[in-house]
Amino acid sequence: MNSYSLVFIIIIYLAVLFYIAFLAEKKRQSKWVNNPYVYTLSLAVYCSAWTYYGSVGIAANSGIHFLPIYIGPVIAAPLWIVLLRKIIRISKHHKISSIADFISLRYGNNRFLGALVTVICLFGTLPYISLQLKAVSETFEIISGDNSYISTVVIDDSTFYVALLLAIFAAFFGTQNTDASEKHKGIVATVALESILKLIFFLIIGTYITFYLFDGTSDIYEKISVSDNFKDLTTLGKVEDGFNWFFMIALSFMVVFLLPRQFQVTVLENNREKHLKKAIWLFPLYLLLFNSFVIFIAWAGKLTFGSTENAEYYTLLLPLEHGNTFLATLVFLGGFSAVISMVVVSTLALSTMVSNNLVIPYGFLDKFIKNQPERNSKYIKTIRRISIFTIIITAYFFYVLFSKALSLYSIGLISFVIISQLAPSFFIGLYWNRGSSKGAIIGMIVGFCIAIYTLVLPFTLEVYSGTDDFRQYGLLGIEALKPYALFGIDFLSPPSHAFFWSMTLNLFCYLTFSLMSKGNYRERNYAEMFVDSKNFTNLQDSALVWKGEAYVTDIKNVLARFLGEQRAARALRIFFTKYELSQDTQLADARLINFSEKLLTGSIGSASAKILIASVVKEEQISLVEVLKILEESKENIVSNKVLLEKSNELSQLTSRLKEANEELISKDRQKDEFLDTVAHELKTPITGIRAATEVIMDDEDMPKEIKAQFLKNILQDSDRLGRLINNILDFEKLETGGLLLDLQEQDIQRTIAKAISSISQIAAKKEVQIVNNNVHSFMLSYDEDRILQVLTNLLSNAIKFCEAKTGKIIVDYKLGNQLIEISVSDNGKGILEEDFLYIFDKFYQSQDQNTRKPEGSGLGLAITKQIVEKHNGKIWAKKDIKNGATLVFTIPFK
Repeated sequence: MNSYSLVFIIIIYLAVLFYIAFLAEKKRQSKWVNNPYVYTLSLAVYCSAWTYYGSVGIAANSGIHFLPIYIGPVIAAPLWIVLLRKIIRISKHHKISSIADFISLRYGNNRFLGALVTVICLFGTLPYISLQLKAVSETFEIISGDNSYISTVVIDDSTFYVALLLAIFAAFFGTQNTDASEKHKGIVATVALESILKLIFFLIIGTYITFYLFDGTSDIYEKISVSDNFKDLTTLGKVEDGFNWFFMIALSFMVVFLLPRQFQVTVLENNREKHLKKAIWLFPLYLLLFNSFVIFIAWAGKLTFGSTENAEYYTLLLPLEHGNTFLATLVFLGGFSAVISMVVVSTLALSTMVSNNLVIPYGFLDKFIKNQPERNSKYIKTIRRISIFTIIITAYFFYVLFSKALSLYSIGLISFVIISQLAPSFFIGLYWNRGSSKGAIIGMIVGFCIAIYTLVLPFTLEVYSGTDDFRQYGLLGIEALKPYALFGIDFLSPPSHAFFWSMTLNLFCYLTFSLMSKGNYRERNYAEMFVDSKNFTNLQDSALVWKGEAYVTDIKNVLARFLGEQRAARALRIFFTKYELSQDTQLADARLINFSEKLLTGSIGSASAKILIASVVKEEQISLVEVLKILEESKENIVSNKVLLEKSNELSQLTSRLKEANEELISKDRQKDEFLDTVAHELKTPITGIRAATEVIMDDEDMPKEIKAQFLKNILQDSDRLGRLINNILDFEKLETGGLLLDLQEQDIQRTIAKAISSISQIAAKKEVQIVNNNVHSFMLSYDEDRILQVLTNLLSNAIKFCEAKTGKIIVDYKLGNQLIEISVSDNGKGILEEDFLYIFDKFYQSQDQNTRKPEGSGLGLAITKQIVEKHNGKIWAKKDIKNGATLVFTIPFK
């Protein structure tokens, strides 16, 4: 393809990415931008040009040895739900803007430590960015076929202009806000899109090579299996290989957390913690898909070209070899997408670190103090933009000077080993509060120097001197100091060897110096906050230990220089409202000091924020005795608060129960009043009837016999009614007080049911209600027949009362269960209201439906029934979910 055409395609592609990033920033609240899939796909920035091209190269030369770099992140992913969630929470609460801020904050906002982390990240990332530029340069040359593309003059080198375009993209979308802790929605959305494109393009070329150029995976495997070194390509072979795999897996496990670009997308760009639930399985799946064709592309390239020269670019060379320029262009764009993602996110992260941990805290704070907020904001953005351009241009010159002599794989591992020096202070510091800044600084410096000595220095001296004497004989000819066989360990690969020694000495120094030297009170304070993840918010607000003098006015003036008068005043109002303090408060406490530092951290970094606030605070050193005393008081307060909270909860529950009991008593009292009214009415009615009939008979001596007989019959009925009512009251009283004794005898339940039906049949006949005895089989068991007759009569009377005249039907049935008999009375009447189910067996209770008309009965029938059944050790209940009518069931146990 013509080089000018390819340049045109690149420009169009970048323009599309610019537009997508612009739309994402414009619609930053849209669900298309804020969702777990975009977040997870942005994590695929891990798959750079090294993954796109370098993995194929290492697979062609070393077979399956390309896998450890991806196994590490897959192992790390399930731990994100615990480890990464903790890191995200701490970062959000403290407005962390980079990994340098995170580590320096853990060790008491140590300014030098933040600068050291930044320097290590620069040394570790610049070779990585140069790797991306190398990939663009070489793939451009391959696909265009124009060797004149590479020039010794910068102004004629197209790679330089590609780097410049990437710098413009990163500078434009990465410096929109002064507060670096703000989300970069445009960049994240673009990275997510590029992750999709590079995966699709890689799968397309993998499918084309495997199933079009060859006859599937089996075909490739059979053909490569006859090669001489096939066993070496597919097995670990020696114990040394096992060690190399272990160290490479451990290395990749660490850097998936520590790489500046990974920390940026996984931690700082995280909108919701719940997105991690999707990421822990989708990200490993993405890596699996990306690597599914790597080994087959590598073997296909070896079979086609007969050698592993330029093996890293088999994905381009194979389609070009068969005249398929279109597929080769897609592969180029996929690789270019991987480059853009990595470079843009890395430079964004590094520029923030350079600005907040190198430039601003070392020499530029005075200038900020003298300027106005608007100018300060522009100044910070300018520093970051210059940093972005400087980083990319420096990476370009590293590519020109060194990268051409190294493979993509070698460059990538150099970066990984250097970045891994942050691991002890990062991971152990999250769970060990004794870790000190001195231990972290010494450990990092020692580990970094070992990594440079054993990995970077050998090839650098070889490039400039043209000899490998240093690698062969060691420093000053001392064999024990050979860079690839330090102290006699010569069985590891150079990256594994460098990682082993640098990490071992780094860890040793970190632990030793942390145990030997305790940090100051501020450092121990932040250590406590980081380690105690469940309680770190409370610890942060109270700052645990602090003693000094500070005025709100001075702090407000510092905030106003960066936030402006309005934002500073608003922030302080929110703070005073949150802690219920007077808006006229003059003296600042520890909470305000921490709050102010957090506000400034996003703009100028935690170290600079600490320096600025410290400039207006007269802080006093606190002795260890005072620290312990304050900590003890704090813990006692926490315990006291916990006890008070428990007591408060208990009182709340007790109050709730008392309220329910009171409401129940009021209800019972109301029911009792209604019951007494009903009983009075029921007693009065028959007495009145008896008195009236008696007076008529006495006054009229000549009354005909027929009329006199009728009056006497009425007197008899009213007397019976009065007797029944009095008996019910007496029965209930006996049952309530336990005074009623049962006369238990062996009886036939069928016979008892028949008696109950017979006694109630006359009342049923008046309403023309049909009663059906559904079970005519005899069954003998022990019970008090009179009382069970009373139960059945009550249930049947209730059923008749609620059945419609002429159409009413009642069914009495029984069945045997596990050592009990279950008797049921069902009707097709009005049924039981939902709100009545819980109360129908309570004394004095009558249905709300009855209360709308004249009360019938005393409200004691079912209450007496329940008492009698329970005296027999049985249970009674009303069935729910009955479509028509009601069904009441009771049981009597038997042996």
